[in-house]
Amino acid sequence: MSLTLTDLTRVRREVKAVSHRCGLDDDQIEDWITAVNEHMINVIRHGGGRGTVRLLLLNDRVTCEVTDHGPGFKTAHYVPRAERPSLSDAGGMGLWVVGQIADFLLVHSGPAGTTIRIAPRTQETVG
Repeated sequence: MSLTLTDLTRVRREVKAVSHRCGLDDDQIEDWITAVNEHMINVIRHGGGRGTVRLLLLNDRVTCEVTDHGPGFKTAHYVPRAERPSLSDAGGMGLWVVGQIADFLLVHSGPAGTTIRIAPRTQETVG
């Protein structure tokens, strides 16, 4: 799915629908949409304002991949991060929030853009 500021609501609805079909319960879906939304907001704010969102079924598990065309960033400063970062005018909380919600967070960033892949936590991965 293409992603710009005007696509946010449509993409969130699609993520919710696909997540239901993949067997996530309502609480899992709420957290999952929050995580996906954080990535979409990062694309708008830091990644050039446009990108793509792909929902994948990998090993029978829904996964989300968000790609932008921004300048990239130094991932070591943000991932992994155990303690909550300080708020700043530029943000700084998005990846940390996702790291708290998602089962895994994979980030690849460079001068041609950033790709982030996440999977939701499920009862099997929490317990």
